[in-house]
Amino acid sequence: MTQLFEPVGCAVDLETGAISNATGAYQKRFRDLAGLYADEAAFAAMQGEWDDTVVYEVSEFRPNERSGDLIFGVTRMLPGKVGAEYFVTRGHIHRQSDRPEIYYGQKGRGLMLMESPDGEVRIVEIDAQTVCYVPPYWIHRSVNVGDDELVMLFCYPADSGQDYDCIAKAGGMRARIVDDGKGGWRKVDNPNWRMRDAATIAALYGQQQKEETA
Repeated sequence: MTQLFEPVGCAVDLETGAISNATGAYQKRFRDLAGLYADEAAFAAMQGEWDDTVVYEVSEFRPNERSGDLIFGVTRMLPGKVGAEYFVTRGHIHRQSDRPEIYYGQKGRGLMLMESPDGEVRIVEIDAQTVCYVPPYWIHRSVNVGDDELVMLFCYPADSGQDYDCIAKAGGMRARIVDDGKGGWRKVDNPNWRMRDAATIAALYGQQQKEETA
């Protein structure tokens, strides 16, 4: 007999980025983001004031991690820059890389910076009442390019998982988002980025797993 789970409603607090009935939450403080930004000297100079500050936090509802279910929650990120580069999240690709994700902007002004395993870059702007679709196989990172907190609701398949190392092993994402000096943003190349080898690209596309189970 099929086991039914109880339905639930979760209220979103736009000021705190929290949801009611959450099953979990986590925070990333400024010190946790060492190595993400190009200007390491600027990061070091900010640590005295920012070190313990929570730059972004997640409140989520995770019923289970079974195929066919959903995980959803809210991300809240402070505005700010390290040097000219806007605050970002760590970013990830899903461990089950063919799983998509939806983000819904509720407050602030942000971007979803995306990169394919073989280095194509895409950017979707996210304002309040904007839905961003992250397709399967795309590495993705949130960027706050506004003057206010960025608050977004997210939802993805419960069995997706996260892989953070794919970014670090490539020297970061291929593009960085910086202040254009005119009240906006621009994309610049990351000179430390390295093209992934063929085996890594195939694994991120899930091809290795498919071949082994064929």
